[in-house]
Amino acid sequence: MVRWEPGAAGRLREAAMELYVERGFEQTTVAEIAQRAGVTARTFFRHFADKREVLFAGSEDLAGALMRAIVEAPAGAGPMAVVAAALDVGGGLLGQDRERSRHRQLIIRANPELQERELIKLARLGDRLAEGLRARGIAPREAVLAAEAGILVLRVAFESWVSGTDQGDLRVIMAETLAALRTVTA
Repeated sequence: MVRWEPGAAGRLREAAMELYVERGFEQTTVAEIAQRAGVTARTFFRHFADKREVLFAGSEDLAGALMRAIVEAPAGAGPMAVVAAALDVGGGLLGQDRERSRHRQLIIRANPELQERELIKLARLGDRLAEGLRARGIAPREAVLAAEAGILVLRVAFESWVSGTDQGDLRVIMAETLAALRTVTA
């Protein structure tokens, strides 16, 4: 096996997803993932802390993109308009591969430990959104409310998209879900 072969992280992600779908998350080992990807287990751990993290890799990239969208939102935009801009960016990133996202969600749903990890990641993302909103001068309570509403919209829209309930572009589904939230809170 080549030690520093380019593209190892991507091959590891693909191998892990294939094995998780074929065998289940619990039944898949790091050694099997590495073998299928054509690398060593040591290479696996250079890219991922553990086999769970394969499913959550990219969370920091998503958070960074959402934070940039918050910073770049027009001056004077209200909290939910800023969140809407961030959700649009998030929908563009998350909505690139429905089939992979669908497999990921099925794997997470089948494992309580992964469900917990997903909720922790979403809570951290909500905290980051609220932090970004506060940095724009939005009052703390309103920042938290808008951020948490944004996370709720993301969860509901994403679930609808991966389940096949909504077949369209995830960005559009997020905008529609945000509009639905506004309707039910009016």
